[in-house]
Amino acid sequence: MSAFVTVREYARLTTADVAPGSLDCAQISESAFDWLCELSASFNRNGATLLQVEGRRALKWDSYVGVLQTPCGTRLEILPKHHEQDDCLAKSRRLLRKLIQHALKLKPREASVASLELFDAPLSEWVMGQFLAELDLLVKRGVRFDYRRLEEEQRFLRGQLNVVAQMRQPPGRQHHFQIRHDVFLPDRTENRLLKLALEQVAKNTQDASNWRLANELRAMLAEVPASWQVSHDLRAWSCDRLMAHYQAIKPWCALILNQQMPIAVSGEWQGMSLLFPMEKLFENYVEGWLFSRLVPSARLTAQAARHSLCQHDGSAMFRLEPDLLLQRGLHTWVLDTKWKRLDSADRLNKYGLSQADFYQLFTYGQKYLAGRGELALIYPRTAQFSQPLPPFDFNPELRLWVLPFDLDEDVLLAGEGVDFARCLNQAAHVWPQLA
Repeated sequence: MSAFVTVREYARLTTADVAPGSLDCAQISESAFDWLCELSASFNRNGATLLQVEGRRALKWDSYVGVLQTPCGTRLEILPKHHEQDDCLAKSRRLLRKLIQHALKLKPREASVASLELFDAPLSEWVMGQFLAELDLLVKRGVRFDYRRLEEEQRFLRGQLNVVAQMRQPPGRQHHFQIRHDVFLPDRTENRLLKLALEQVAKNTQDASNWRLANELRAMLAEVPASWQVSHDLRAWSCDRLMAHYQAIKPWCALILNQQMPIAVSGEWQGMSLLFPMEKLFENYVEGWLFSRLVPSARLTAQAARHSLCQHDGSAMFRLEPDLLLQRGLHTWVLDTKWKRLDSADRLNKYGLSQADFYQLFTYGQKYLAGRGELALIYPRTAQFSQPLPPFDFNPELRLWVLPFDLDEDVLLAGEGVDFARCLNQAAHVWPQLA
């Protein structure tokens, strides 16, 4: 029997009985537990940590978010560990959807944005619902047909006679014609991909409205075969002006078919499994927010790799790649994002800051700023970390800011002393003054 389990990052998964309603501890079946252990081993072989095994009956999830479906039918939804009060389940789902939309550049239609606030279904159902809504609009507007060349044998002449094949006819079959002709069919690359994604949605959805719409659309696309070479067909997706109305559904289709996942679970099991590293989602969102507010003379570079830690035997070694490099004229700033909860009242434990992160930023300051300038570490804003920390001075000319980014209000909180605010439009409005 299938089960649906919702937890947050760093939650414990166990086969033992647990109290219901907790997002930090949940019970799963023995078969799901064993499958997750095998999946974790495959992640470890690829250099990533999905979860940690705690004894024989418990697992501790890491910082991946999304949805995972096991072969036994268990659906595991993992949400960001960000909200603590009020309806944290609904808020966490909305936050995750917003981050995924931005990371994959998914642009829902304006008419559907408001409905997202009321649609509290899990992530997988939301993705499938968005795909079905786009496909429904596309079908109503009209599926694109194309000519397809057929070569066949008929008793009548149609189209073009295949002279070479006709001359090879045995004497007893010379009354049959080997012909070539074009047929106007919906069997084209884009439609085959949509049909395959639709079949997956119809098989995986557990929402009644999604199931009903999926089967209605299956009937309308009954004559379209499903794609059997997904990667090839995605590369062949046409982007000309006649296919402009297909562009809105392409990212949703690729998402359903596991072709644009930062982490797509591979192997024989092909359930609805979409996993994202949370730190990458946060980094990507902050980058997009900054980029949309840059003044024309400023430039933002992600993952700059202009310097290395050292030279060895004539070549660079240990490349230094700050998350964001901000430039305006002759001035440069280094910005790094960290998905971690800080506590501005916990001075004894250094607010939860990592000494390794400070070593990393100090090195960036030496290599990218020549030991003079401004750096920033950007963390998510929480109830315990709602204002910037006092600046950290590596030396009188090299300063590090630790700033909170409000994911609910889309605001980077900083005081007027933060120099790189000059690179943002309307800086006085989006950068609140400190008391």
